[in-house]
Amino acid sequence: MLTRIFSNFLLFVLLSACTSSVIHKTPPELQLNRAKNAMVVSESSYASEAGIQILKNGGNAVDAAVAVGFALAVTYPEAGNIGGGGFMVIHIAGGKNTTIDFRETAPQNSNRNMFLNNESNFDLSLSTEGWTSSGIPGTVAGLIYALEQYGSLSLDQVIQPAIDLAENGFIVEYKIADRMANYTERFNKYSTTKKIFTDNGNPIKEGTLLKQNDLAKTLRLIKEFGKDGFYKGETAKLIVEQSDKNGGYITYDDLSNYTPLEKPPITGSYKGIEIISMPPSSSGGIAFVQSLNILENFIFKQDEWNASRYVHTLSETFKHVYADRSKHLGDSKYYDVPVEHLISKNYASKIAGSIKDSATSSIKILPSDISGTESDATTHYNVIDSKGDAVSVTYTINGLFGNKIVVDGAGFFMNNEMDDFSSQPGIPNQFGLIGGEANSIEPDKRMLSSMTPVIALKNDKPFLLLGGRGGSKIITAVLQTFLNVVDFRMELERAIQVPRFHHQWLPDVINFEHYAFTSDVKENLASKGHKLIETGNLAKVLGIMIDDNGTIWGSFDPRGEGLAIGY
Repeated sequence: MLTRIFSNFLLFVLLSACTSSVIHKTPPELQLNRAKNAMVVSESSYASEAGIQILKNGGNAVDAAVAVGFALAVTYPEAGNIGGGGFMVIHIAGGKNTTIDFRETAPQNSNRNMFLNNESNFDLSLSTEGWTSSGIPGTVAGLIYALEQYGSLSLDQVIQPAIDLAENGFIVEYKIADRMANYTERFNKYSTTKKIFTDNGNPIKEGTLLKQNDLAKTLRLIKEFGKDGFYKGETAKLIVEQSDKNGGYITYDDLSNYTPLEKPPITGSYKGIEIISMPPSSSGGIAFVQSLNILENFIFKQDEWNASRYVHTLSETFKHVYADRSKHLGDSKYYDVPVEHLISKNYASKIAGSIKDSATSSIKILPSDISGTESDATTHYNVIDSKGDAVSVTYTINGLFGNKIVVDGAGFFMNNEMDDFSSQPGIPNQFGLIGGEANSIEPDKRMLSSMTPVIALKNDKPFLLLGGRGGSKIITAVLQTFLNVVDFRMELERAIQVPRFHHQWLPDVINFEHYAFTSDVKENLASKGHKLIETGNLAKVLGIMIDDNGTIWGSFDPRGEGLAIGY
């Protein structure tokens, strides 16, 4: 029954999107999750429930965000992690905005030629498979830092739900079971992974109670010893010994020296709305603000949603933004990222003026001359509390289930994040992204990311919390969702559900989801010189919106799974 209702509603959304009128009402049987006090949205119902319980017990948004992060490490193994890293954007009611960069770092023994074969050519398998592909995990340090600086509860309180889920088990839901089944053959290559994430070599079925005793032990060590419970002692010993045994680069010093970084956010404005997002090593904040600055020079009518002029303008904008990303974005500790230039209104105005009625070939669009890739194994979540504190978090282990290797005795997947570096300038990574010197491999450096956690403010109060998963497609998916709400006045659920498109400069093609374009739009775009390719899902977005009446609306993407829950 629910499946039929959803299918009918989605068809309704898709058909109505092709008309000139904008539908504002959501059918009552599919009303958004809404609340007056607080809201948590994540891709795991278990993690969302853990977060909302923390809020009900008196915790603030950061407490809940940390609880969700640790719970996802148990119930969302494909992307939830303590073996990876990510980014957190925080708004504290009263005006403070800040970010925490807990991105993975390159091991001290890494070097720019580490993924080249004997012929000096880039070998993708070295950067995506095995222990050579793993950076130093940052999630545990980042979550604990956030809790110590901005939380109100103890680590014992916020990590306990994750420990309970690992020890007592959780029921494997359909989509998690389906994705684990797709990787069972890969899991069987590694005995440590096979014993936990397969049923004696066979796929784990939906409805199975999955217990993870090794992971519970790891979480208990973190509970008892804090950061040192992961980066020193037994867990660190397991990581280093298994890395050494299998040709990896991670050392004790790499782990014990890892430090999350608190940084001022990337800020911008769009039609009176203030934007708060991540600075480098994320490219998402700069790319998001730069795109909005360019698009602020254009006016689109309500009936132009996904019409040819709108799609053309956004695609040309994306070409410039991703071209600049390829050259100028990387870890700002190692490369002088021209932030102010890239997010300036004047620079955006010049780009807007260069956008003509026909497509400009990507080979003719060069990164700005300054003178005088993330993947489906990313997950996003949002939290807002009753005081108006808001947190937007995206974290990742890069490929689905990271490098597919579970740390024996510790129970978690390691990342394959080293592939997010530009291992060879001009050569695309596993997500097709081109990079340059700014994102080359250096010891202790943080690899570039497309993660785009965003908090948008109206009158200094949270209005929209957005983010998503999907590698290089995150930026364009989050941006289109934002525009759907702000410019096309869609309710949040519809803004997330409607079909999307994507352009990332190279390859020079517009990827689009089924039903995204009508036949005449496709013809018009082709006549302008665009190449179009229909593809599968273009990222998955999760969001929270606070309307003018103070009602909190939460929604997750039907392209994936999750739960929006409030009170």
